[in-house]
Amino acid sequence: MNKKKIIIGARGSKLAVKYAEIAIRKIKKFYHGKIELKKIVTTGDEILNRRTSDIGGKGEFIKNIEKELISKKIDIAVHSLKDVPYKETPGLIIKTFLKRNSPKEVLISKNNLSFEKLKKNSVIGTSSFRREFQLKTMRSDLKFKLIRGNIDSRIKKIHEKKYDAIILAKAGLKCLKMTSLITQEFNCNKIIPSAGQGIISLQSRKNDNKINQLLKKVNDKDTGIRAKTEREVLKILKGDCSTAVGIYSFIQKKKLILKAELFSVDGKFRYFYEHSDKIGNALKIGSIVGNYLKKVSHGKYKN
Repeated sequence: MNKKKIIIGARGSKLAVKYAEIAIRKIKKFYHGKIELKKIVTTGDEILNRRTSDIGGKGEFIKNIEKELISKKIDIAVHSLKDVPYKETPGLIIKTFLKRNSPKEVLISKNNLSFEKLKKNSVIGTSSFRREFQLKTMRSDLKFKLIRGNIDSRIKKIHEKKYDAIILAKAGLKCLKMTSLITQEFNCNKIIPSAGQGIISLQSRKNDNKINQLLKKVNDKDTGIRAKTEREVLKILKGDCSTAVGIYSFIQKKKLILKAELFSVDGKFRYFYEHSDKIGNALKIGSIVGNYLKKVSHGKYKN
């Protein structure tokens, strides 16, 4: 590849910059020119007092970055895959996925109390309907309150006694070397994570052949299969950030196992399905699970 410089775009948060740095290290194994990181402010980072679904959905975390990519101000965009809507933006592609970090959910609590030992009416901070409904099935006596912002600011709110505990993705804490703060980890069977949780994805222009050839070398094959399978379920459900859906896949002995659960809009109904098959049938597995959930939940969630 004879391109002298590559510009990579990412959100400006501490975690997003860490993700971009991981991507840059991977790319440098196959590219020896200059790589520049451009930090881009997104609407999702600016408006922190409302749910993401109220400000336009997951796309608000990537829209400004995609504009820079389309206008050729950057060459590659770095996204946390769980923030990427299922609909592809015309002219852009996401076909590159870095090796998956932990997909688990974790609890950070005041006084280091486990989830089971939290007092009745304790206030749990989360911005996710999925997490709220999942945790309510385990403890209906707890209160859930909206929390947004970066990891540091969320943790600070526990020390300020605004929340008794918060739920976060382990992947972000691992990248920021903050795992010592974790009170409790939840197994993916107990709390099914968001589709693509723990996966860094790289986006490019569809017609940028040089960049796309480079990104092919960076892609982790197994993570890519899992990412596409999980997102196939989202696509069928037309799921956005207000859809309370957990989707998780793993590979075991040349088979792909996919688990998914969907909640009604009020959280009163839960639908679960699991399916497995050969890795070569990954997208078909996603389709079977997505269509099953769509059928059994018909009319119970907003589509």
